[in-house]
Amino acid sequence: METNANVFSNEEITVTYEPRCCANAGICAKQLSDVFRHSVIPWIDLDGAQTKAIINQINKCPSGALKYYLNKKEVA
Repeated sequence: METNANVFSNEEITVTYEPRCCANAGICAKQLSDVFRHSVIPWIDLDGAQTKAIINQINKCPSGALKYYLNKKEVA
């Protein structure tokens, strides 16, 4: 099975990143740098914050390059 380098997942959430859509505004890295990191690979670390904080940050993405879906029905 082929893996997509722009899909990041943990038990609760899967985050996708579409670099072609990214406006490079840097809002994600400036406001939630423990998850969205510029100088570390992989650049998205879903263990860096609570799922609700990650969702809130993704919802601020001006270009829509970051998207998410929940792997479980409820987030605590």
